[in-house]
Amino acid sequence: MTFDGLMELLGEERFTALGGLLIGAAFGALAQRSRFCLRASTLEVAHGRFGGRLAVWLLAFSTALIATQGLILLGWFDTGNVRQLNNPGSLSGAIIGGLMFGCGMTLTRACASRMLVLSANGNLRALLSGLVFAVAAQASTRGLLAPARTAVNDLWTIGSAQRDLLALAGVGHGGALLFALGWLAAGAALVRRNRVSAWASLGAMGVGLTIAAAWWFTWRAAASAFEPVSVHSLSFTAPSADFLMLVLSPPGARWTFDTGLIPGVFLGSFLAGLAGGDLKLEGFKDGSSMTRYITGGCLMGFGSVLAGGCAVGAGVSGASIFVLTAWLVLWSMWIGAVLTDVLVDRPSQGGTTFTLQEVSR
Repeated sequence: MTFDGLMELLGEERFTALGGLLIGAAFGALAQRSRFCLRASTLEVAHGRFGGRLAVWLLAFSTALIATQGLILLGWFDTGNVRQLNNPGSLSGAIIGGLMFGCGMTLTRACASRMLVLSANGNLRALLSGLVFAVAAQASTRGLLAPARTAVNDLWTIGSAQRDLLALAGVGHGGALLFALGWLAAGAALVRRNRVSAWASLGAMGVGLTIAAAWWFTWRAAASAFEPVSVHSLSFTAPSADFLMLVLSPPGARWTFDTGLIPGVFLGSFLAGLAGGDLKLEGFKDGSSMTRYITGGCLMGFGSVLAGGCAVGAGVSGASIFVLTAWLVLWSMWIGAVLTDVLVDRPSQGGTTFTLQEVSR
């Protein structure tokens, strides 16, 4: 059955939600098996290592860029209706929000997507942090923190034309593809150097492919649907906040791609964890650690709304279409995460002790 025929059979809302569920499930399973996480990568770099977790992140990142730019070159996706490239942006929000998110993900020991993946495997620390993240994101979007978010975003804004990094650099999508291939080569070199397993490598590349798949699916759905469909890729800030409100509000809300995304990621991670024997209940060891995770969740929620996306939404999805503010967010997240490790974690640990177990949490 054709794409349009299946949409007509299921109805536009159910069809787009089903797409979010399936792509989300693929992301959840692949992220769980590959241990994909921006925080883990930054921690390795902060401790002077270029290890396996960085290799996994680079493979996912570069694959997302290559696949997305390939879709554009083939005419199977265009950015004409993508919000990030057709609306003004905030440089102040990108920088400050990125720094806050980076700080928060170091405190919670996971980025936003990783928290959802770990929650499905029984990690109660990640579950609480994720709930706090969603509440803070909702408060920053439409609630008590919205005026503060607006004030910071208004400090330094740019027009939509200034957000297109490819246009600013004077290169086309072919140049972007070559640039991405360079990152893929770096990731492949680290895979070989650190003897990353083939399954982890393929899982990481699969994570990148889900980013491109989401771009294609929402773009294709928008072209066929009568009702407006937002063209976007994977992100966990607005979807987490919206899913929380969907659960708390009376029935009747409109189904979207994001409606299926969050439960899809949870389901995919749970099934992958079940298959791999990774399901295990984990809690807090004391009250101070709970304070740390709650603080981190708040910083991530407010910071990601400021920045216009999380480590996946801005750091990978936005970067895959070369949005200037997304790349600025990504670098700010790295800086914020490294500074928090240096200024907070190392002094509390009495040095620079570093283990693979700490990276994996």
